[in-house]
Amino acid sequence: MTKPIAPREPRESEISLAQLRGDCARMAPHWVVPAAAVPAPVPPSHIHGVVVPASSARLLDAMSEYGD
Repeated sequence: MTKPIAPREPRESEISLAQLRGDCARMAPHWVVPAAAVPAPVPPSHIHGVVVPASSARLLDAMSEYGD
């Protein structure tokens, strides 16, 4: 008994770049990007319990020579 031959559907890798770009252009309006929430700056008076080793503090202090 022979199996009927079904029409072959194109595989994902056989989609052309033009087709892919067209698909993306049609989908773009559906991709809504929410507004990014900007975190409020934390005043230094609220930062407690941070311990920095002296060697790291010296390194960071010396870095001020390279920029603002």
